[in-house]
This record gives sequence, C-alpha cells and structure tokens, in this order.
Amino acid sequence: MTVSYPFTAPSMHEPAPEFGELREKCPVAAVTLPDGTPAWLVTRHEDVRQVLVDPRFSRAAATAPGGPQSELGALTSESLIGLDPPRHTRLRRLVASGFTPRRVEQLRPRVAELVDGMIDTMEGLPRPVDLVANLSMPLPVQVIFELFGVSPDDRDAFLGWSAALMGKWDRDPERTRAALDGFAGLIAAKRAAPADDLLTALITARDEQDQLTERELVMLCIGVLIGGHETTANQINLFLLTLLRERDRWERLVADPEALPHAIEELLRFVQLGESGVGQVRLTTEEVTLGDTVIPAGAAVLPAMVAANRDPAVFTEPDHLDLARADNPHLAFGGGIHYCLGAQLARMELQEVLGALLRRMPGLRIAVAEEELRFRFGMAVRSLETLPVTW
Repeated sequence: MTVSYPFTAPSMHEPAPEFGELREKCPVAAVTLPDGTPAWLVTRHEDVRQVLVDPRFSRAAATAPGGPQSELGALTSESLIGLDPPRHTRLRRLVASGFTPRRVEQLRPRVAELVDGMIDTMEGLPRPVDLVANLSMPLPVQVIFELFGVSPDDRDAFLGWSAALMGKWDRDPERTRAALDGFAGLIAAKRAAPADDLLTALITARDEQDQLTERELVMLCIGVLIGGHETTANQINLFLLTLLRERDRWERLVADPEALPHAIEELLRFVQLGESGVGQVRLTTEEVTLGDTVIPAGAAVLPAMVAANRDPAVFTEPDHLDLARADNPHLAFGGGIHYCLGAQLARMELQEVLGALLRRMPGLRIAVAEEELRFRFGMAVRSLETLPVTW
C-alpha cells in the first residue's frame, strides 16, 4: 500500500496522527509526494537515526539535478545541509571553531547582556509588545552577526535577503539575485575591513589558503547566517506558546528556574518546528535494509523526526510534555555529519532568553487568542509573523 504524503496535523501542537499509525504498523512506508515522486517515510526512532547517520542515505544525491524538489533552492545543494563528505567535511571544518561548547560558553555573558537590554526596551513600550520584533528575532540575528563580524546596520536588509532565499528561488529570480548580491556585498565589505571574526577567517581561508571557492564562500556564509537565526527565533516563539498554553507549565518554571535546561530539551523533543515534521530528504546510494524493509538504490527517504521524537519504544508517555524528563535522546537537531552546527549556541540562547523572561516577567502571557496568530509556511520552519505579549 502506498500512502499520500504530506499529512495534515490537527493543530500546531499535535503531529498528524498518521505518523503514529505508520510507526506502529508500517514504520518504513511507501509514500507518494505531491508531484508524484515515490518515496519512503521512516517513523521509528531507531530507523530515523540510521537514516541520519548512515552514509548510504545521501544528502548530496538528493540535492543533485533531478532529485526531489526542495523549497530552499540552491541552499540545499551548495551549503552544508546538502553536501556529503569529503566536501562537507572540508567546509564544515572551516566554520566549526565558531560553535564549539567552549566558544559558546564564552558568548553567554554577551548573550545575557543582549537579552536584558532587549527586555529593558520591551518594558518601556506600550503593551502589548511584539516579542518577534523586539526579542525572538533580533537576538539570534545580533548574536550571529557578532560572530561573523557583520554590522547591525545591515540587519533589516539581511532579514529581507534571508526571506528571499528561504523560498523557491525560481518564483522571483530578481529578488533571489538581489539577495545573493547582498550577501556577496557583506563579504566584499569585510574584505575591505578585516577583523577578528568568523567571516574574516573564512575569507582568509579563501584568499590566502585556497581552501574553498568564492561560490562556496558565499553559499557557506549564507547557510550559516540564515541557519543561525531562523530556527532559534522560532524555537523561542513556539516554546513560549507551548509553555503559556497551560499556565501551570510556566508557573512551575518560574518557581524552579534550575529545571530550565531539562525543560528546553523536552520542548526540543515535543514541539514541531517545521510544517511537515520531517527532515531533509536523502537518496539511497545502494540497496539498504531498514528494519524489515528493503529500500532500493536511488530511492528518496524521508526521516520523520516528529514521529521518532514520540516513539514509545524510546520515550515514556511520548505524547506528554514532561518538563522534568531526564533521559531525552531526541533528534531535534538531527544526527550524524549533519547534526546541527549551532545546536549548542541555540541551547544557550534558549536558556538565556527563557531564563530572563521567567525571572523578569513571571506574569508573561500571550495577548491575543491563539487562532489570531499568523504564520508563514512553506519555509524550513514554521515562522510566526508576530507574537503580542503582555505581563
């Protein structure tokens, strides 16, 4: 039996029930994508993890011409998320030094300072205040800008370029070209004024060490700059929505802020960021047996993280949000060579933002009914346009 995919979730807080049904009855299921492409949907935690770590499930093959279509345009084929070793290894090594646990901890005081400054500004604004415009979006943008040494004066332009490149590139080629030119301009400006930052280090690797091409330099910067803010901003928004939806969740953390790290890991497991809940498609480079299913070479494979993260074989009461859950091997940041480069940075930013809000705004609440919130879909993550809050 072949199933039509994608599925429709009953609400933003619940995954589509088909994921759980398939995980129980047909964990490696033949599905048909909207354009008629056949694929395999993988739903068990053990199998999804294998898809993420096994090199026979190739990202590069999936992003090659003729592969399954993606909404991220050339970002999938020319940045880290669309590459296999050895090219992936070479490029990831160039930026990994900026995201080590040690480097992230060195950034923590600066992030805390930024968060407090933004909350200070919010407290002086008439209520309700838009959390997206005043905290959840500007914070990760500012952090990634400082890592790369990009001027904050470029923030508004950057957000426009980011939005253009997160959509289908052929829908508005001129806007896409302008966005690519904008990022190239950031690199040109840094070449003219080098400093002690990650962008200068990448330019040095290009100009003096010949470790990457100019195109690789541009696409690597685009991928990391966009990835460094978009997901974290939406995690802040959706995690707050989830905590404040049932007030006792928020109150428990107000009373016990030391429980926040475990709570964040549970929110990473529980909250579905993307509209589909499925990770980037892979193509098999040879015949692979996954569970009891033989997948032929050249087949498209979809790892359903949303299903893996609610697998009862791994998580006790998986559909319950347990903010004290200690054993939490979730796959929210992926796995294998494509494990999220900025996972530690995202965790730290989430801890600082949510911790500061718990401490300084214990009465925080969403100022509108949930059905009034507006989302942008068709992107790598589900993006809230605004999040009005009061306290």
